[in-house]
Amino acid sequence: MDIIWTIFEIFLFYLLYKFIFEFIIPIYQTTKQVKRKMNEMQEAMKNQQQYQNSRHQPTQNSDSQKKDIDSEYIDYEEVK
Repeated sequence: MDIIWTIFEIFLFYLLYKFIFEFIIPIYQTTKQVKRKMNEMQEAMKNQQQYQNSRHQPTQNSDSQKKDIDSEYIDYEEVK
């Protein structure tokens, strides 16, 4: 009876070993990798949005140049 119990314990330890190293640890590594990739993608999206926002904001120089150009022209009416 003692040998059957020992074989049963060895079998349980084997199942526990397989469960931990072939199921738990790969899931942990995969979730860690997915979380890291998601953070990288979020950072890339933030950087892209910041770049697009900076490109679409009008600069003060172009506004002042436009006003200067508009003020240079004088309308003349032809006198008959």
